[in-house]
Amino acid sequence: MTAPRVALVHERFTEYGGSEAVVAEFIKTWPGAAVFAPIVSPEGYGSLAAAVGTPMDPIHDTWLSRAHTALGGRAHAPLLPFVPRALRRLPLAGRFDAVVVSHHAFGTQAVFATDAPVIAYVHSPARWAWDSAFRAQEAGGPAGRLALAGLGHLARRTETRAAPRLAHVIANSYAVAARVQDWWGLPSTVVSPPVRIERFTPDPAIAREDFFLFAGRLVPYKRADLAIRAVQRAGGRLVVLGDGRHRRYLEEIAGSETTFLGAASDEVLLDMYRRCRALLMPGVEDFGIVPVEAMACGTPVLAVGAGGALDTVRPGVTGEYVDFGTDAAVVDGLAGRLRDFDPARYDPLSIAGHAGTFAPAAFRSRVADVVARTMI
Repeated sequence: MTAPRVALVHERFTEYGGSEAVVAEFIKTWPGAAVFAPIVSPEGYGSLAAAVGTPMDPIHDTWLSRAHTALGGRAHAPLLPFVPRALRRLPLAGRFDAVVVSHHAFGTQAVFATDAPVIAYVHSPARWAWDSAFRAQEAGGPAGRLALAGLGHLARRTETRAAPRLAHVIANSYAVAARVQDWWGLPSTVVSPPVRIERFTPDPAIAREDFFLFAGRLVPYKRADLAIRAVQRAGGRLVVLGDGRHRRYLEEIAGSETTFLGAASDEVLLDMYRRCRALLMPGVEDFGIVPVEAMACGTPVLAVGAGGALDTVRPGVTGEYVDFGTDAAVVDGLAGRLRDFDPARYDPLSIAGHAGTFAPAAFRSRVADVVARTMI
């Protein structure tokens, strides 16, 4: 039987993160698939090619790549209003049996460029478009609030127009599936994103030390500020791995109990996972790659009981939940957990075994099955 002709669409390749890791696994699932994106930087392409690990054809991009270069290759935000139209004009018509879209805010606009069934892997409907509290948290000053309000209106309108045309929606967590139902009025199939757990393993020879860990981009919604305040209240120590626009504020509220290590290599991250008492996940994630990486090292996770943590953390086995609520309530709950936390109560091998269920091979199998059934 002839292999299906599959096109893969992503919104931009300007950096490498969790959604790009998903696309890398798409490419491994359908070798030779054509890849499209409105914005592609050399660095973004290079990182994706390295993750795929085999020779890749060039990504089919648009004039927005050249505009991104002209802007110095640093900021993509000014180009976002042009992304929906660029996606609608991709050369997809009549060429493919299925189109698989990686969606953050505008990816589903590719549905208007083809008559083939479009399957959307949804990292989340644009939270900053639909959730006013999240938008206020992310916007920054007055200019940012105004810009994000306008962009949010565009994202809501384009997502709503595209949703009825989708052949199938895959959500990356049950929390995202609930948003897809609430905001788009559509059912979805949940397939957890791939986590490269082979890079992260337990080491029984390394003893747990007296500090907790926060790892991730230092942006407002990750809520590293709550981790800092909880550790201060509990009288503990915290190591923060990562960098981002929120770092200066975090350094202002932190004291001597918190050590900032900045962006770190996999080797440093692995070492911190193995030595910390527990990983802290105080923000509401769509899924959350970092806690699964930590669990692959046998490290327990203390997480807010909302969002993607509900898919990954098993209370009493791989970590514990803190009740979701106001900032003050989360800080109080997390501090209470930290004061008497004993990592010896958790079996590292059981934790690592649970993390194995999120391996890339499992992801590829599940996604391929959903797409094949949709094409029947």
